[in-house]
Amino acid sequence: MKLVDLSRPLENTDYADPPGAAPRIEYFAHDQTAGQMLAFFPGVTRDQLPGGEGWAIEQVTLSTHNGTHLDAPYHFHSTTNGGERAFTIDEMPLEWCWARGVKLDFRHFGDGYVVTAADIEAELARIGHELAENDIVLVNTAAGAAYGTPAYVATGCGMGREATNYLTSRGVKITGTDAWSWDAPFVHTAKKVAETGDAGLIWEGHRAGMDRAYGHIEKLANLETLPPTGFEVICFPVKIKAASAGWCRAVAVLKD
Repeated sequence: MKLVDLSRPLENTDYADPPGAAPRIEYFAHDQTAGQMLAFFPGVTRDQLPGGEGWAIEQVTLSTHNGTHLDAPYHFHSTTNGGERAFTIDEMPLEWCWARGVKLDFRHFGDGYVVTAADIEAELARIGHELAENDIVLVNTAAGAAYGTPAYVATGCGMGREATNYLTSRGVKITGTDAWSWDAPFVHTAKKVAETGDAGLIWEGHRAGMDRAYGHIEKLANLETLPPTGFEVICFPVKIKAASAGWCRAVAVLKD
């Protein structure tokens, strides 16, 4: 058995999210926190601690959509399955989060391209895979190679409503992408909306969750190292009460 880490770290970077949406992590080293520790133990002095050190600790300010995370249907819209209340990340069925994986390689599509159902069918035929209920479908885009650079958020193709519904209508409950968003980058979609006046293009892949409940993982890593099939995906989210998403340590399990 081989484990492949599919997760990006939470880190102080301006390149993994749009401007103003980055996390903030403040680090406190051992030599800065002895006072915090001693506050719990009256009468003990710093020279009595090993090396005079306290603990290492971090203070983090972030959104549930920083880092590698799993979106719940509630993120996409207040309703799902044609009108039911959309459930939140703490209500995500855990059975959805550990299943057979399949990787679709869409790195050749240009930035802003919206993947269609026909594109998915062609890729499934190429890799010789037939979708089954609860398959976790991971989409390898050009964005993965751009992570860590200013180009990341605007790079890669996106999954449209048609493509997303193609997957969910076949029983797929969890999907994932190495891009910032499941949808095409906003900068490209905004141009199309301005040209056509069609507001239905906005967030169309996410909005597919109004039709059928599903969740997707964003900002995955190392998808280029995975084979098309022959692995499982584990992506349990952090349980945050009534939240739209939860950070997850996504892992692929390859069998020898």
